[in-house]
Amino acid sequence: MAQCVQSVQEFIQDSFVPMVAVLCSEDAERVTRKNSLSFPELLRPFCRLTSEGHLRDPNNQVVVVKGLRISVTGINTRPPQTPEMHRLLSQTVSVCQPPEGSPANVITAGDYDLNISATTPWFETYRENFLQSMPASEHEFLNHYLACMLVVSSREAVPTEQFLKLSQEQHRIQHSGEYTHPKWFIPNTLKYYVLLHDISEGDEERADSVYEDMKQRYGTQGCYLLKINSRSGSTGADEQMPDPWSQYLHKSSIHNPEIYEESAVSNAVENNIGAEEDGLDPSIRDGVSETHPLQLDQPADSGYPSNNSSQSVNNVDVTRPEKPGSVISNTTPTPRGTCLTLNDHDHIRQFIQEFTFRGLLPHIEKNIRQLNDQLVSRKGLSRSLFSATKKLFGGGKVPEKSIAELKNTAGLLYPSEAPELQIRKMADLCFLVQHYELAYNCYHTAKKDFLSDQAMLYAAGALEMAAVAAFLQSGAPRPYPAHYMDTAIQTYRDVCKNMLLAERCCLLSAEILKSQTKYSDAATLLIKMTSEDSDLRSALLLEQAAHCFINMRSPMVRKFAFHMILAGHRFSKAGQKRHALRCYCQALQVYKGKGWTLAEDHINFTIGRQSFTLRQPENAVAAFRHILINDSKQSAVQQAAFLREYLYVYKSMSQLTGDSSLPQLPLPFVHSSQTRVFFGHERRLAEGEKQAATHVSLDQEFDRDLSPLWRELEERVVAVAHKGTVPITFQPSQCCLNSQTDNLRYPLAVVEEPIIVEVVFRNLLKVPLALSALSLLWKFTPKDFSDPQGSTAGETITNEKEAPSLKETTALNDIIDTQVIPQFTITPEETKVARLKLLPHKTGELHVLGVVYNLGTGEVDNSEGSLAGDLMCVRGQQNLEIQGPRLNMTKEEKTSVRYGPDRRLDPIITPPMPLLEVFFINFPTGLLCGEIRKAWVEFVNVSAVPLTGLRVASTHPEFFTFGSATSDLTPVTPTAAEHCSAYKTVAMPPSVATVSLVSPAAFGVTNGDRPVVAEIPLSQGVLGPGEALQIPLWLRGPDREGVHEINFLFYYESTEKTAKLRHRVLRHTAFICASRSLSVRATASRSNTLHGRERETEERQEGEEKNGSMLVFVDVENINTSEAGVREFHIVQVSSSSRQWRLHKCINPVGDKDSKLASRERGKLCFKATRCRTEEATSKKYTFADLNLGNEQIVSSTTPCADFFFRRGLPSEPRRGGISTSNASQMWRQSGTDDGVTDIVKKCSDVELDIIVLWKAYVVEDNKQLILEGQLHVALQTIGKEACSLSQKEETQEMVLLKFKPDVPPPVSKPSLEQLSHLIKTCLHYPESYDHPFPQKSLCMVPVTLTLSNCSSAQVDVIVDLRHKTTSPESLEVHGSFSWLGQTQYKLQLQAQEVYRLSLKACFFQAGVYNLGTPRVFAKLAQTSAMCETSQQSAMPALIIINSV
Repeated sequence: MAQCVQSVQEFIQDSFVPMVAVLCSEDAERVTRKNSLSFPELLRPFCRLTSEGHLRDPNNQVVVVKGLRISVTGINTRPPQTPEMHRLLSQTVSVCQPPEGSPANVITAGDYDLNISATTPWFETYRENFLQSMPASEHEFLNHYLACMLVVSSREAVPTEQFLKLSQEQHRIQHSGEYTHPKWFIPNTLKYYVLLHDISEGDEERADSVYEDMKQRYGTQGCYLLKINSRSGSTGADEQMPDPWSQYLHKSSIHNPEIYEESAVSNAVENNIGAEEDGLDPSIRDGVSETHPLQLDQPADSGYPSNNSSQSVNNVDVTRPEKPGSVISNTTPTPRGTCLTLNDHDHIRQFIQEFTFRGLLPHIEKNIRQLNDQLVSRKGLSRSLFSATKKLFGGGKVPEKSIAELKNTAGLLYPSEAPELQIRKMADLCFLVQHYELAYNCYHTAKKDFLSDQAMLYAAGALEMAAVAAFLQSGAPRPYPAHYMDTAIQTYRDVCKNMLLAERCCLLSAEILKSQTKYSDAATLLIKMTSEDSDLRSALLLEQAAHCFINMRSPMVRKFAFHMILAGHRFSKAGQKRHALRCYCQALQVYKGKGWTLAEDHINFTIGRQSFTLRQPENAVAAFRHILINDSKQSAVQQAAFLREYLYVYKSMSQLTGDSSLPQLPLPFVHSSQTRVFFGHERRLAEGEKQAATHVSLDQEFDRDLSPLWRELEERVVAVAHKGTVPITFQPSQCCLNSQTDNLRYPLAVVEEPIIVEVVFRNLLKVPLALSALSLLWKFTPKDFSDPQGSTAGETITNEKEAPSLKETTALNDIIDTQVIPQFTITPEETKVARLKLLPHKTGELHVLGVVYNLGTGEVDNSEGSLAGDLMCVRGQQNLEIQGPRLNMTKEEKTSVRYGPDRRLDPIITPPMPLLEVFFINFPTGLLCGEIRKAWVEFVNVSAVPLTGLRVASTHPEFFTFGSATSDLTPVTPTAAEHCSAYKTVAMPPSVATVSLVSPAAFGVTNGDRPVVAEIPLSQGVLGPGEALQIPLWLRGPDREGVHEINFLFYYESTEKTAKLRHRVLRHTAFICASRSLSVRATASRSNTLHGRERETEERQEGEEKNGSMLVFVDVENINTSEAGVREFHIVQVSSSSRQWRLHKCINPVGDKDSKLASRERGKLCFKATRCRTEEATSKKYTFADLNLGNEQIVSSTTPCADFFFRRGLPSEPRRGGISTSNASQMWRQSGTDDGVTDIVKKCSDVELDIIVLWKAYVVEDNKQLILEGQLHVALQTIGKEACSLSQKEETQEMVLLKFKPDVPPPVSKPSLEQLSHLIKTCLHYPESYDHPFPQKSLCMVPVTLTLSNCSSAQVDVIVDLRHKTTSPESLEVHGSFSWLGQTQYKLQLQAQEVYRLSLKACFFQAGVYNLGTPRVFAKLAQTSAMCETSQQSAMPALIIINSV
């Protein structure tokens, strides 16, 4: 239970006090009425004694009476009316509400921090009034009158006669039998005669003389002269006198019901209670409907949707008896005690003390003795009950029968003089004067007597009071017998059917158990007393039970909340709306956010209903809003009801407040962080053969991996446009902003170009939502950006004022054109996006604030028509508030939680800019690997501003080219070029290669880099408004098969330089599917034929220098799968490009010049390559040599062949397989030799020759034959090492351990043996066959010349070893049995490029075929003394035939 102001002892003592009746004459009543008080009201604040009283018990022991309070009331002969008592009890609870700022009891239990009211004053008020209003009963005497005050004014003509009349009146009321009420304690009631003297009017001497006469007549202890009204009401009106009556008068409403009837009416209006609803009529209350406490209450307001009740909100029907003089103004409280001074207060206090000590207590003491004597004599016991205690209670107990075994004798009545009632009467007298030990003994005795007589009502009363007396005994000689109380409650309720007595018993016992911290027992007791006959009582007891659960040593939080809900439900049924609302709000603290969604919904729904009824629309809207925004588990029907309630309450609130500002709507849920903003027009789709650039659109998903790629492309093209450096103010273009883009800066939009905001709505309910008149809320500040300072051109403008009106507004469309979506329906649990458009017409700063719309239920009801739709439709807004990314750069940001800004909804509107659209014509989707295709690009300026500086950048510059500046651009239209070859061709029969020199700069290649950015030429450098430009575009299929994503970035600027937006970009992504075509492998071999000393012709001498030729073998294989419909490939031409070498002629032994390759066929081609002339090699230009195999020659040195050759990467770049220059030079430097030696070794084996294989493919498609053409590149790097057109797939890298220290640099590698083995070229000159007569001459000697050619440009030391490597039988089989004559080893030194001929002789012993290629040649550079000689590559097998003749 909640905390109480009084202790439990004070509470029980004040619940049972001596009752004193009052009979006043008319004059005496008039004297007190001058103070707006009746005589009992006048005495009430002074009825508690401030000093101790004493009396002696029958054993002559002194009993001390402390803090005694008496109850003085006027005699009311009318029997108490139960409905009236219920109504007034309900009224006392209604007027007692928790005060503002009342002390809160914050309880922490587990995860809960509950803010609960520490006290419940409404319960204490109810309890006090309930106990005071208990009707007098025959089975107990505690609330029977012990005495009667007879009050007469001193102004009466004959006061004694008036006293006699009043005395006779009292006697008649008590003894005539006409009146059943009130009840009197003892037949010989104490009469106390009071002479009331008005000092301001009466004669004091006469009053004193009358009082003296009274003392003679009634005795000094039986009368009193009370002097009051020391001042008149008018005098001293300004003097503030204390008003002790104000705190007591509201408690007197039970006995004086006419006082507070006006306030009852006003409270009934507030609480919306009628006579039937309040449950005041017992006949109605008996038929209470069986409703579950958690069932949703059906409203009694006709304004609620789906409710047909005709009762209005303010309909109040409180019936009350009309009494004269009962109308009291509520506005100005009537002052009381205006004629009384502080001395008069003392007089009254002294009067009460005299009456109690000299009149009442002696009277009680005398009656206790008399009753004790009667009982002792009648029972035949010893003189005193005290001495008989041991005899009465010490023996064996008679077992008590259970309630079920007893007969229903609740209606048994004892005569008034029955000894059992005398014991009970004596016990009650002892209890009233705080003699609890004797009272307990008497109650215990009476209890046994009553039980033996099966008088259950009397027995229950004795059990109840015995338990209370046992608890109140000082020193606690015995424990509190709680089972007495339980038996009493069960008897009152089940046997006697008296709920009032059972309730009193429950209240007393619960308070006692609470004082002993037995909260669990107290809660059980309180819950048992709840029933359907009184909602108010059940509500109050359930609330106290809830407080018991929360006040336990281990608080039971969920039990507290559950019983608070039950209490709130019963309060609501009792008409106590405010108390019901308070209970639900306290319980919500427990259920909120703990996953009890259904319970939480029920609580919020009820809070919303009660708040609306109590004219608290803000709280009602908040509660209904909470139901709708949570992830509801309710059924669709229930959710629809919740939504209708919310819309109705919201509409009512807006009508009541009349506020023009739009409040926030809870539905639908807006994913603010997923809001996307797109700047610019929607792109045009493909038109016929034209394919528009993809650019960026809202339909595309954002690719986080591609974003840095586009940024890098833009940085490159900006750097090119700004002469190699990126400006500090560079900001990458972002056309579409979302949660993954960089939104820290203000985005830039262009005036007269739309801004599309994509808002993501989520319907969390299972019912559809209908949104209408959906548009954006914005704020705009005009600024003139032509001014360098960007000065403000006007005041900030917003459409928030126009948004509340349902009609579309066009007033602000001249500044910002706002699109309105008329209808937007979201199905149950659907996530749907709305794209809302703004079109700015002025420059400035725009801020998108949120969305505004009408919210409806989305349910179609034809019967009610559109009117119902308007009624169920409310207008509101939702803000778009986006939290930026968390900052995590500085130490301060890492240690705290800070978020950066997100500016995607705050664009800056810049001055007009050009707008480019790009269209591709005949752009393919699939190509063969290496296939060349010609397409067209159309550039259109769709803005009103000219553009310039058009450039394009790409991730795959090797995929396309716009041609070189010198290329021939005919034919000029796509139609004319439809059947033409993409190459430039000339008619020429196969012959020696045609040679041409080309500079890489002519094709945009500088510094050895591929041209990532290409500039697109415009006429006069400008593309005017509305103008279009078409230029050709050559495409080459990627070398690897598969789907390739190729990104283009078109860059352009405005002719007028603006400070905000310097350039714009347009993106395009193309997907090309590459299919297999040909695989080309090439090998370079050194030619072993060295020409003799005599030159054949001068041309030959000029064409070939020393060591100036090699053989190139080209192996071509058709690896195409016939899926693409390719029938066969034709190798039409082989070209070369190099600064050192060039193809000279085809020396293919096969006469077939037209190389056709069907599927999976392979062809071999052999070419002779010669070194370029000295002047060609020394220039930086490339030598292109074309060898056509057919009758048409493709000019490979022009567009597009040369473009794609240069875009594939320069062939002079260092290749893998050789040592790098830096490492070699470092090694040679360590050896102490010259740096140039490295190049000498390298050049001996490097080739630097690129082969271009041009082919045609015949394809059958749609019964038509198409000719495709293409080119493949092979880069020959090293002599004898095969090169392939298909790049080898990289090996999967193994997992590498993380290293946190820098790696030690690897040791410098020496030149490889392969490189050193190319220093010397060898060649044997000998006759192919030799005839010798072996029978005549057994030894045959043949002259052989070994030619040694120094391939390097340095001096070389050479060792020629003629000894056979081994003499094993295997070697003899290979070499045959021949010997070299003469010295077996030669040491020579060859100068740079020197050719040395060494004459040898071979000796044969028999005829046969012999291999002369056995000499081993070792060489080293003469400068490198530390190195050993390296074996040189041996020549081809040199076979000689020896014939015997």
